[in-house]
Amino acid sequence: MFIDIPGDLEAALIDLTLPRWKLDGPALAPSTMEKYRTELTAGPRFAETVVTLRSALMGEGGGYAVLRLGNLAKALGADDDRFLRLVTGFAAEVATPFSPFPQWPLWKDIGVKVDKDPGKSSGIGYNAFHMDLVNGTLPPDYTTLLCVRPDPLGGGPSILSDAHAAVARLSEDHRAVLAESGYSYGTFYDLHGVGEEYKPFPILDGDPGEGFVRFTAKMLQRSELRQEHADAARALAEELVQGQVSFMLQAGDYLIVNQRRFLHGREALHSGQEQVPAAHRRLLLQLFLRTAPCADSAG
Repeated sequence: MFIDIPGDLEAALIDLTLPRWKLDGPALAPSTMEKYRTELTAGPRFAETVVTLRSALMGEGGGYAVLRLGNLAKALGADDDRFLRLVTGFAAEVATPFSPFPQWPLWKDIGVKVDKDPGKSSGIGYNAFHMDLVNGTLPPDYTTLLCVRPDPLGGGPSILSDAHAAVARLSEDHRAVLAESGYSYGTFYDLHGVGEEYKPFPILDGDPGEGFVRFTAKMLQRSELRQEHADAARALAEELVQGQVSFMLQAGDYLIVNQRRFLHGREALHSGQEQVPAAHRRLLLQLFLRTAPCADSAG
C-alpha cells in the first residue's frame, strides 16, 4: 500500500524540528520515542496516518507499506538530519527502531558499489527474495528502506512477495520438508539485538501463516543443502517470483516490510552504473524495527 501524507500534516512537519535521538543499547531510547510521539501527534491528522500505516502492515492481507514522504524530502533534503528524525518518528509508531550492527549508526547506508558481489544489497545485479538476518534466533520484525536517491538510470525496482501465500501454494510434501531444520546461510558475528546464531534452521518457523518464513534465495547457491531441502526451497523461490509485486521507489519513499508476512528483494540496476559518479548513484538508508524490547548483548 502507498500512503500519501495529508497536505496539512506535511506543512506542519516541514516546520517541526525534532530533537536528536538517543540510543539505549542498540535501540532508540524510550525517552526519545516518547518525545517524538508527543510532538508528532500534535500535527494535524498524524494519528490518522499512523492508523492507516499500521493497518497496511498488520491488518488482514497486509504486510508492507510505502510512506510517500517525497515532498518532505524535497523541502528538507532527503539526507538532512531533520528529515531523518521525522522518518524515525514514523518508524517508532510501528515498533522500536534498532541497529544490529555495532559498527553502523542507527540508519545504515546502502549505496551502489560496482565491484561488489552483484547479488548483494549494494551490488548492481538482481537481489533475490530474502529475509534480513535470516540466521538469527531473533530477526527483526520489520525491515525498512528509505530512498534518498533512486537509480538515476531508471533501474532497481523493489520486489515483494507474500511469503505465506507462496507457502500455501506448495505441495504438502514440500511444506513438510521446509519445516525441517535443514537450512543454513551466511555468517553470524559482531551482532547485537538479534539473538544467537540459528544453524541449522527451518524455513517454516512457527505457526502456519504467522511465523517467520526464514528464506533467502542465496542459500540455494551458497549453502550445502540436502537434495530434498534444496528442491523444496527452489519450489518456494519459484512461487515467490510468481506472486511478486514490483514498484520503483522515488526520493523520500519509505518502504516498511513486515518480515513475518513478506519477503523482499530488488531487480537489477540499469546497466552503465560504472559511468555514474558514486555520489549520484542509488542510495537507500536501512533501519530495522522490533516489536519487543531489544537485548543489548552481542549474539
